[in-house]
Amino acid sequence: MSSNGSNGTPTHDISLVTGFPAFTARRLVERLLAKTADDHVYILARDKFRDAATEFLASLPPSSSARAKIIEGDVADMDLGLAGGDYKALAAEITAIHHTAAVYYLGAKKELVERVNVDGTRTMLELAGDCARLRRFTHWSTSQVSGARSGVILEEELDCGQRFRNVYEETKFRAERMVREAARRLPITILRPGIIVGDSKSGEIDKFDGPYYLLVLIVSSPIDVHLPLPGRGSSPLNLVPIDYVVEAAIALSRDPRAAGGTFHLTDPAPFSARTVYELVAQRAEKKAPRGVIPTGLARALLKAPGLERLARAPLAFLEAFNHLALYNCRHTLTLLSGDPWHVRCPPFDSYVDPLVRYVREVQARKKQARDDEAVDPLDMA
Repeated sequence: MSSNGSNGTPTHDISLVTGFPAFTARRLVERLLAKTADDHVYILARDKFRDAATEFLASLPPSSSARAKIIEGDVADMDLGLAGGDYKALAAEITAIHHTAAVYYLGAKKELVERVNVDGTRTMLELAGDCARLRRFTHWSTSQVSGARSGVILEEELDCGQRFRNVYEETKFRAERMVREAARRLPITILRPGIIVGDSKSGEIDKFDGPYYLLVLIVSSPIDVHLPLPGRGSSPLNLVPIDYVVEAAIALSRDPRAAGGTFHLTDPAPFSARTVYELVAQRAEKKAPRGVIPTGLARALLKAPGLERLARAPLAFLEAFNHLALYNCRHTLTLLSGDPWHVRCPPFDSYVDPLVRYVREVQARKKQARDDEAVDPLDMA
């Protein structure tokens, strides 16, 4: 049973984490298990990811993996797709829920996005209502629930009549609105991360999407090529490293003061998009980006040799270069900057080197793999 320490924070939890095998869910599980020797974690994974979940647990230290268990189920199924007895046993045991599951890929079918992002959240709230010992339901939303709004965006704001640029933003907005209504009867904390990038120390990330389209292109471009940016890049690029997001999420999920609150997990002083990529080019020893391509024409124009990969970047990301949105995070700073947490978001220039180094390492491994495949087995005889 979860108990509280002298500062009101729980000494241990039995948590359920959704969203596996996404990188955020993996890192969250690792840190939850590493924080104390008493926490236990259930990982909700669809049957198709059972083997991946088993391999993931095997990669953890024995002291951690012994306190983790895989639950085969689906957030969008009634009772998570579990048998009645299993569902009741789970609800009777867990004390904390981290709902990270979401479909954010912009090429996904609308029906799938709605099923996971909206219906899945509804199912998880129903589970939370059935948990007699629930201490906290932590809902992982996104700063993008603000849609096309510009200017200063406060943590307490949600429905401001904003326009949505894609089904991901719109469904995450609907999900958060549902969670806010449930906060009247449940202990809920809502988190809104910005654009998550790799670990601030190792640079590790699971896939190169979002801002990585440009980062990879700059790192792998010929040294004497100036790449144009899609837009002036004067707006802030709201990047946050995965390790900060996870540490902040765990701290807030354990802080009694955070119950009922909404928190932006964003950089309080974000760099402009152009500055971000100028720093990437500088640290990668490449030419700084030069010139501007209007965002609306980016896909059509970036077809020249060496630039075609940039055209794969989601339009929603390209639009960020001209989207002046400032995510105020005063509530987050208030809780995390003092005792007992002291968790802060590092500035981008302090971790750009690990990001560049990791991209280079991955690119080198891919090139080596391609070279190995290109070798004729007969030549090895």
